Amino acid sequence: MYKSEKFWDKSATGYDKEEMKDKEVRIKILQKIKEYLKKEDNVLDYGCATGILANEIASNVDRVYGIDISSEMIRIAQKKADELHIQNVEYSHTTIFDENYKSGDFNMVLAVYMLHLLEDLPKVLERIYELLKPGGVFISVTPCLRKRSLTGIGLSLVSKIGLIPKLKAYTVSELENLIKDTGFEIFEIECLHRRGKQHFIAVRKN
Repeated sequence: MYKSEKFWDKSATGYDKEEMKDKEVRIKILQKIKEYLKKEDNVLDYGCATGILANEIASNVDRVYGIDISSEMIRIAQKKADELHIQNVEYSHTTIFDENYKSGDFNMVLAVYMLHLLEDLPKVLERIYELLKPGGVFISVTPCLRKRSLTGIGLSLVSKIGLIPKLKAYTVSELENLIKDTGFEIFEIECLHRRGKQHFIAVRKN
């Protein structure tokens, strides 16, 4: 965790600029998330980074909790929220296994560009399932690159030598199966960016 935290701390300052290079996809993600939000919702933004999504959806819900392992990302996210006078977003430098978060605390959990970075995805999916209320929604966006594609091979190599955090290349079907095995019901899958294989997956806790 320390190496990943250090990497994301260093990346925090230029994160917004880098992410918004694909502004069209970011806007589409935001629009699709908003379709499932209700004014009374409590939302957990897992891996919130600099608060790009959390700050945007704050006016649509009761409260947003943004968490990230990077203290620098959290600092920037909080600074932006303060500048925008957003009072219903709470940012924390922590993990999803923080014991302050209890079973059934959230109506929605977001994990945008997170699942391929996790060392133990099944364990995290179980925790997300636990944190959601019955009928709660989990939304993820994940680049599903073929393991033998040039991009997949290249990313695997640079992650192995430590230039970027470890990445896992999931196919869409692999990701679907892991999510279903947790007990979620999948109700929407869409490829948002064909070249980057970025897949939006929305599921519900039964």
